[in-house]
This record gives sequence, structure tokens and C-alpha cells, in this order.
Amino acid sequence: MNSNQMPREEGIDHSLSFLREGYLYIPNRRKSFSSNVYETHLLGQKAICIGGKEAAEIFYDDEKFLRNGVAPKRVQKTLFGVGGVQSLDNEAHRHRKEMFMSLMTPDKLEELKNITKKQWENAVNKWELTDEVILYEESKEILCRTACEWAGVPLKEEEVKERTIQLGLLFESPTAIGPKHWKGRHARKNLEEWVAQLIEQVREGQLKPKEGSALHTISIHQDLKGELLDIEIAAVEVVNIIRPIVAIAIYINFTALAIHHHPEERGKLKVANNQYAQMFVQEVRRYYPFFPLVAAKVKNEFVWNGYTFEKGTLTLLDLYGTNHDAELWDNAEVFNPERFSNWKGSPFNFIPQGGGDYLLGHRCAGEFVTIEVMKVSLDYLVNKLKYDLPEQDLSYSMVSMPSIPHSKIILTNVERN
Repeated sequence: MNSNQMPREEGIDHSLSFLREGYLYIPNRRKSFSSNVYETHLLGQKAICIGGKEAAEIFYDDEKFLRNGVAPKRVQKTLFGVGGVQSLDNEAHRHRKEMFMSLMTPDKLEELKNITKKQWENAVNKWELTDEVILYEESKEILCRTACEWAGVPLKEEEVKERTIQLGLLFESPTAIGPKHWKGRHARKNLEEWVAQLIEQVREGQLKPKEGSALHTISIHQDLKGELLDIEIAAVEVVNIIRPIVAIAIYINFTALAIHHHPEERGKLKVANNQYAQMFVQEVRRYYPFFPLVAAKVKNEFVWNGYTFEKGTLTLLDLYGTNHDAELWDNAEVFNPERFSNWKGSPFNFIPQGGGDYLLGHRCAGEFVTIEVMKVSLDYLVNKLKYDLPEQDLSYSMVSMPSIPHSKIILTNVERN
């Protein structure tokens, strides 16, 4: 095959640069190379970094890329779990993904919204009696309660705090070094053991979660051979329903920050219909950092834009940079919900939680959940609550992953509107 020389970052390994630059590591090099593709070395191996709409289209082509065995062990042992849907390919992935998508029907999403509202109400009752609310910690608890109730996972009142902390560690610890990372691994192990016992009880008829709930659906799900999932894998997948819902706490914090930094939006959100709330939520997801990138390996050698992608090469897709790409978004560094007013929707240029097709591809099945939970939370922060934001550090890091405002958004004098 004839191909061009791919732009290449000089040096033996750039893992430290990635840790130093965080979300901007790939965008910085795309800019300096004036290229949406370049080669580097990360974690002791050759890697190709790509970004932009066309790159996302290629990245989510299952004929070109594989996911199995790609995620680093530290990510599998914390964020994803071992053997989850993110690590599957081809027919096995599509079959497992259908199971997840069966949980995203309009009726089930409506149920989720109602549970979220109820949990916000319960939290506000408590907040009115306290001097200070740390929104990030409180939203994690709201969402832990919401996720477990919606998923059909029984959660005792005395274990709410512990489970909230454990679920938070799953997405707070993957890139951490030292004790916090090991706490994340321990939390994943503890959560999977807890859920595995519940699945066993479901299969033995001792526990009867609501039919169609995540716990029920995953407990009885059969693989392509017609066999029940290994109990450990089923536990991974139940946790992978609950964990992303709790992670929406990050977006809730950025929602509060956007409202504070853009007070002119309050008026629009108060009088506007559901469509403007949707636009605002989408802009929060586009503008603020969430996942920096996703990884895959080249399935078979191919040439794209004149560059050869050799079989087995680690390839990283720039999520944050694609959502801030000046070629795809007008005034990409300006927060502007109006940009979504006539947006036709592309599975490849707006990719805060991955791209591609929901059912056939690797796009996050929980994106619907994220949007609905964010809209409920936005309604409370704008229309149903009054509160003050005292002096605090509202800045956020572009290096720490995940990034959240440093103060975790402190609210005082909280009362119903």
C-alpha cells in the first residue's frame, strides 16, 4: 500500500505529557501538527491519535477497529470492570448491547425521570435544614439512590453513604496514582461481590426485582450460546448501569457552574419549553470536560487519508477536542446553547460519551439517561430552588480526570422557590 509519512511526536514515551496536559494532550498536538492524525508512544507502545468528524466515522467502523483487550488494566479494574460490554466486538457486542438498549425505552426513561424528581425532592427537604450543601457530593448520593431504585437493586438506608462513595471511586480513580487508585479497585471488587449475591438471589427466586429492570434483565440474559452470563460478568454489567448514572453528578456540577457563569440563560430556561432545556444540557455536555478520549486497536491494516494504520496499533479518538473543533463548531470555545437550535444531530461530531450508532456500535447506551437526568436536575437548579453561591474556587482543571469545579459547588441558604 502506498501511504504518506504520518506526523510523529519525537521521543521515547509521552505518557507523562499526557498526564501533564490531560484533556488538551491530543488537541494540542492536532493543532501543532495541523493534522487530525499523528503518531506517538504512550504506556510503552506505539499509538495513533485521531480527532474530528471523519476520524470518528473511521474509529467506529467495526471492520477497522477492535475493543477487546484495549482498555488498560487500571481502567478495567475501576471504571469498566473486566468482561463488560465495552470490551466486546462484533456479534457478541451487538447481542449484549441489545440487552442494554432494552432498558432505554420511553416508559423506562419516564420512570427514571420520576425517580430522579423524587430523590431531588427528598434531598431538598434535607438541604433546607442545613447551612451548606456540597453539590457534587449530594448529587452523587441523589443519583446512587436513583440508579439503584431504577435498576431494581435493593439499597438499605444504612449502606447509602458507603455505596455512593464506592460508585464515585470507580470514575474518580482510573487515572489516579497510588492510594486513590487502589481504593477504586477495592470499591469495584466490593460492589461486584455485593451485586453478584443479588443476582444469585434473583436466579434462585429469593429476590424478585421488577420485570424489565436492569437487575432482572441482566440476571436472566442469555449469551449467543443460550447460556446465562457468568455471575461475575452479570455483576459487572449491573454495576455498569449504576456507575454511569452516579457519574452524571459531574455534569450536574457543570450545569450549576454554567447557570452561574451565564445568568442571562436563567430567563430563557424559566420561560422556555423543554426544547431549550435540551439545548442547554447538550451545550453543557459539549463544552465542559468529561471523557477525554476512547481507545481501540486496528483490526486489519488499512489506509485512511493517505496514512497507514497497521494491524494491532493502539488508536485514541479525541472526544474533548472533537467537541471543541473549530472546523465543526462556530466559536467552539463560547458557551452557546443556541447552537443546538437547528442542529440535525450527528453521531460523529458531537461525542461527549462516544460516537457511532447506539444499537450496533460502541456509543454509550446511557446517553439518553444522562440527558433526562440532567434536564430534571437543571429544572431544580433554575426553577425550583433558591440558593446562594458564596465565595469559592469555581475553577476546574483541564489535567485532572475527571474534572470537576475545585469547590465541588458549595450552595448556601437553599430553599424552595
